[in-house]
Amino acid sequence: MKRLQALLVGCLAAAGLVVLMTGCTSSESYAPPEKTPMVSAPAIIQDGVLKVGVDATAAPLAGQPANSTKIVGIDVDIAAALADQLGLKLEVIDVGSDPEAALEEGRVDIVMGVDGSDDSYTFWRSESYLPTAVALFATTQGQAPAADTTASIAAQLSSKSAWAAANIYKSASLTTTDTLESAFSSLATGKVDYVASDMVIGTYAAHSAGQEVQAVALLQPASGYCIGVLDANTELKQCVSDALATLSGSGVVSVIESKWLGQALDLTNIPVAEGATSVSTDDEDAEQSADGEEAADGSAVDPAVEEALGGGSGADEPSTTDGTSGTDGTQTEGVSGVASNAVVL
Repeated sequence: MKRLQALLVGCLAAAGLVVLMTGCTSSESYAPPEKTPMVSAPAIIQDGVLKVGVDATAAPLAGQPANSTKIVGIDVDIAAALADQLGLKLEVIDVGSDPEAALEEGRVDIVMGVDGSDDSYTFWRSESYLPTAVALFATTQGQAPAADTTASIAAQLSSKSAWAAANIYKSASLTTTDTLESAFSSLATGKVDYVASDMVIGTYAAHSAGQEVQAVALLQPASGYCIGVLDANTELKQCVSDALATLSGSGVVSVIESKWLGQALDLTNIPVAEGATSVSTDDEDAEQSADGEEAADGSAVDPAVEEALGGGSGADEPSTTDGTSGTDGTQTEGVSGVASNAVVL
């Protein structure tokens, strides 16, 4: 009899647990409470919304997947984290290559992907959230090559990286390729010793191709990408500065970098090559003559530099097409920019 009573008690307890579990699964899904907005109009254009301007042709910072109007990229993910930190919803707006006009015309609250080394802007710029520079990549970690090296260096035709490599390593054998992907392929097969590329774009291109490379030298002083806010908007400047410091300090920015680049970039321990100077993309600096016209830094440009430039010094353009995980963990389509210097993600 006691054994039967114990069995009945056990069955009732199990039935009660099932009821409790059934009650939990049938209840509404949990929704976290909305954060209190840390900033409101007139510091931002629309209450509850952070309007962020990006350049959708500057992948992997920002770009549009094929057959889609959605903008994705490093800047978009950081903007989403920033908006959440401020208790706001995010609206991403393509402002092209003129962030200043977008701010002044009141189309956006902030702009992303601003070159911190460009002093021509009149708006306020935050601390850098992503470092960059033209860099020299190798398959193994090592010392920067001497200025008189005869090593072979690959760079994309008509890119500022080709200009920097040819201007510093005048004795090197410079190979120009149509795509950055081809340059890294040549490095992987041992056809060249180094690849010159923008640090962010080169790291992304190699990571997308599954190649292990190391930046062994910077071919220009390191700079970084910043957030821009109208200088008179004191309240928003402070909010953005504080929120960005929190995101950087908590490791959120590093996680986003690792997602897109395979690693969080740190340029502090990478040596700057002897003779490295800032690389300008202004037309007057890009168009060098074959008879030794002076470069932007005042030094004479060899015909080899002109040949490497191919008539200009535009951005590097890796053409990798591997998918990259989105913020929700899903696979995003390859991104194809609409401009001639766009990057295919």
